This record gives sequence, C-alpha cells and structure tokens, in this order.
Amino acid sequence: MWCPEGLDEVEAQLLGPSEELHGKEILEIGAGAAQCSRWLAAQGARPVALDLSHRQLQHALRIGSPFPLVCADAGALPFADASFDLACSAYGALPFVADPRLVLREVRRVLRPGGRFVFSVTHPIRWAFPDEPGPEGLSVASSYFDRTPYVEQDGDGRAVYVEHHRTLGDRVRDVVASGLTLVDLVEPEWPDWNTSEWGGWSPLRGHLIPGTAIFVCVRD
Repeated sequence: MWCPEGLDEVEAQLLGPSEELHGKEILEIGAGAAQCSRWLAAQGARPVALDLSHRQLQHALRIGSPFPLVCADAGALPFADASFDLACSAYGALPFVADPRLVLREVRRVLRPGGRFVFSVTHPIRWAFPDEPGPEGLSVASSYFDRTPYVEQDGDGRAVYVEHHRTLGDRVRDVVASGLTLVDLVEPEWPDWNTSEWGGWSPLRGHLIPGTAIFVCVRD
C-alpha cells in the first residue's frame, strides 16, 4: 500500500508487473515493521527491509519476516554497489532526513543499471493546510514555501519526531541532482470506496487536494 488513499501495488504496478517481481532483489527503505517487504516476499521477490529504528525491526521480527532485516542509516547504506534490482519506500526515511539527496544518491549507488526506485511522501501542498479532516482543514494556514521542519518535543525539550518539508520542485530537483531519472509523478486521487478518516486524512479533503506524491525514478 503506497498511501492512505488506498493505492496498492497490485493496482498501480509502479515497481513493474507483479508477475515480474519473482526473484528480484528489492530494498525497502524506512521499512518500519516491513509490511511492504512481506508483500514483496509473497510475490516471490527477495526483499531486504532496512530501517533506522531497532524497535520497528523488532516488530517485524515479532510479526514474522522471512527475509533480512537491516538496522542502518539510509544515508549510508551498508551494501555494495549495484546490489539491488529495485528499491521502494512508502512514507519511509525521506521525509525525516534533512538532506534527502544523501539517501537518493545512496539508493542510486546500490541499484543496478535500469533499476527503479519508487517512494511516496506526504504531498507538499498539504503543509499549507491544517492537519484536520473536517472543513477547518480546507483553509490555507501557512506558506507552502515555508520549509521549517515540523518538530514534536518531549517534556525535556528533546525532539522526538521531526518531519522536513520540501516543495514539489525541491523533490524533483533532489531526484535529478542524485543522478536518478524521474519517469513519473503519481498524485493518487481519493477513491469513492475509501470512507475512512485518520488524522488529517478524509474523503472531504482527499477529493479536493492531493495528499500523497509518489515519485517513480530509474537509474540509467
């Protein structure tokens, strides 16, 4: 599943036809509990799930993950050049690093020529609106061009959650500067069947403004 809108890989085939995933070596970046890697393994692929959070990977172990789990920084991937056929990241890693180009360059390095990297992030336009599912979330509250990170702190003032805002143009320039080729930018529309509300996600907002941006990139 690429996004809260409900776009799944079976339908989208952004990594390629499902039947062609069999035997492919695929790196999932910012894997969390490795849900995507489990789906890939079920298609016959050979995934590796990478996350910076040891706790998240412990969840993956508890759920059951018959593939390698790697605790490492996405900006310094512990793999040899040209190790993977494909790479993917569904709301993982890239929104949470100050310099996403470090990650993108590393992904390019470990991909084989012709390899594809697909990643989804919160659509940048969402940063201009309050994170509310109802009508109060439909009025612009801040500048789209304000790149100040969103930070949550604990009682001692330590940052416990940081998400970085980059405009759509920033994201495109990041991809290009990393040496990858952007071949598609998918902005999933909110489907009629999805009636759920979660945080700032809702049918009301989803039918009016995009919530997710999915970048499809290729290493030449």
